[in-house]
Amino acid sequence: MMTEQSSDLPFIVFGMGCFWGAEKRLSEILGVADVESGYAGGETQNATYQEVLGLEKALKMGLAEQRNHAEVIKVTYHPEQVSLETLLAHFWENHNPTQGDRQGNDVGSNYRSAIYYRTEAEKQLAHASRTLYQQALQAQGFGRITTEIAELRNYSRAEEYHQDYLQKNPAGYCGLGGTGVRYPEK
Repeated sequence: MMTEQSSDLPFIVFGMGCFWGAEKRLSEILGVADVESGYAGGETQNATYQEVLGLEKALKMGLAEQRNHAEVIKVTYHPEQVSLETLLAHFWENHNPTQGDRQGNDVGSNYRSAIYYRTEAEKQLAHASRTLYQQALQAQGFGRITTEIAELRNYSRAEEYHQDYLQKNPAGYCGLGGTGVRYPEK
């Protein structure tokens, strides 16, 4: 969803399982300028969908050891309209961060929950939000959050057919269910 020129705006990268539903949900937030599907967190540069799927298959068969990319969304936003903490709240609420390498029917390290930051302030806020949400989850009987929080590396934009996928294919699959646990308000 490219709604305007957004190259000078801040962005954060989230992995929430399949990027199709994540892209749709976060693009609906007021103040979000752009949401782009992509790949990040793996060891290779300029990853493609076929490479990510191929590596995941090789990992499952014990034929590879390197870190695979996660399907992610790059969320570019207007900080005067929406805060990073608000985006993090939507991130936590819109998927189940306790499932490890899966969301819904999608299973594999490429579907892991992740927050990829670029600055120390983003890192600190990501960790603080995880602590806060973990407390809310535990109060509702959920287990430990497995979300990877790491510095952004090797981001690449996904192929064009993945961009705005659910907008182009309204009946397309979205495995995001969330936990039903609200992010605590301060």
